[in-house]
Amino acid sequence: MSLTDLPLLGMLRTRMHWHQARQALLAENVANADMPGFRPRDLAEPSAASVKLATPLGASVGGDGIARTDSTHIGMTASAGPNADPRRFKGFEVRPSGNGVNLEEEMMKAGDNQSDYQLVASLYQKSLDALKIAVGKR
Repeated sequence: MSLTDLPLLGMLRTRMHWHQARQALLAENVANADMPGFRPRDLAEPSAASVKLATPLGASVGGDGIARTDSTHIGMTASAGPNADPRRFKGFEVRPSGNGVNLEEEMMKAGDNQSDYQLVASLYQKSLDALKIAVGKR
């Protein structure tokens, strides 16, 4: 098994691929901002079930991707609350031409996506550096 086959690095790679695909979709939304009848699209966040995270025996993974090993653990809810992000509102306004792209919203999503990608790429690089130090290659 090579160092790059570790589950953590695989999850980070999956997340980077997701951010790349989302950026392409957001760019398509912006490019079609004047196309009559065009509806904006977005990718769903990858869940723990789709990534197939390993959880401890008897644990369940909630909708937020956090493993709960005890039923008394507090989970995050999808409803509005202190951790809710109003910028993630799924609604949109439709112009008379039938186009539903809101450029401000799309640009906010693109900026958030770019910063999240940079964070994941940095975590991937730091993980590789730590592994190289542990193996003695650095």
